[in-house]
Amino acid sequence: MPAALVTGSSRGIGRAIAERFARDGYDVAVNYVSSAQKARAVAESIQRETDSEAVAVRADVGDPDDAADLVEATVEAFGDLSHVVNNAGIDQHVHTEDLSPEDFDRVMDTNVNGAFNVTKAALPHLKESAASEKADADSAPTPSVTNVSSILAYTGAPIECHYAASKAGLLGLTKSHAGDFAPEIRVNAIAPGHVETDMTADRTEEEAKSEMEKIPLDRFGQPADIAEAAAYLRDAGFVTGETLNVNGGELMR
Repeated sequence: MPAALVTGSSRGIGRAIAERFARDGYDVAVNYVSSAQKARAVAESIQRETDSEAVAVRADVGDPDDAADLVEATVEAFGDLSHVVNNAGIDQHVHTEDLSPEDFDRVMDTNVNGAFNVTKAALPHLKESAASEKADADSAPTPSVTNVSSILAYTGAPIECHYAASKAGLLGLTKSHAGDFAPEIRVNAIAPGHVETDMTADRTEEEAKSEMEKIPLDRFGQPADIAEAAAYLRDAGFVTGETLNVNGGELMR
């Protein structure tokens, strides 16, 4: 059975992607940093409710050694790595004048460097998977990397410039890697709009109303909406170097 690694998948969007991949027949590595109990619960749920296997693996993807260990743990568990979803990310609401260089670097380390670290470590295994699939005409889609960016990569964000900058950086990384790894490996990105997760739970009713007024489809996104996009990009054999904007029409490009 092919295997996938989803970083930052103990909750929210990452969890939804991991669960969707498992339902679609992929073994899944569930990555976390501090939410061990939640990650184990996701892995146990996958094994209980699907025919797929799952393991929970702790790793700080901003650390190159941790990222390499995460990839190796995935391959050791499943004997394969065909798809990577770089979803791990952290956010912080703070104005630039109050933003420390250390906090700026911390967000960049996780959101951008983390995607680079995991992709670089996974590359030999993705190439091996590509070579194996090339020999099998009836194999699954070519290996892929999907980076989870944000609508803020386009719009910017007044109180989280480092987060917006990190998500914009992911788009450049996506296009660069798509050209670098073709034709064996496809690399794409997803740019979600406002999605209801733990990261948005602290917004006020007034803030939620203001945000809703900008969305033509008149609802906030759900993690399952982003998982649907990730599944599409996983299987879209003629799509690489693209960003799929999933935002209910809030930003039409």
